[in-house]
Amino acid sequence: MKIGEASRVSGVSARSLRHYEDEGLIVPGRFGNGFRDYCQSTIDRVLVIRTLLESGLPVRLIREILPGLNGGSDDGTPVSCTEFLREVRSYRDRLATRVTVLRDQQAALDAYLEQARTAGR
Repeated sequence: MKIGEASRVSGVSARSLRHYEDEGLIVPGRFGNGFRDYCQSTIDRVLVIRTLLESGLPVRLIREILPGLNGGSDDGTPVSCTEFLREVRSYRDRLATRVTVLRDQQAALDAYLEQARTAGR
């Protein structure tokens, strides 16, 4: 599929798709006329990239972690650098903290809504 359709299907802008390509995160195929050709596996990868970006991981770490998420490294070497793993754990821990905060906020909103419901009887 061309970039416009890939953008629509993935929910990621065409500009972001080009950026992911420039950063080496995706490698779309090419049609004979040079237009990008996005297959479903590339779209799936884009969705993973988007999720990782939204979780706070920088592109640099995503570039390193993506091969491991696909069952191995592109160059045959496992991702196992101690410093890299420490950075990923740090991001994961920050994400867990955000999840806790969001759960607390949700519980507070639920309590407020319940209080408003019973007060409105």
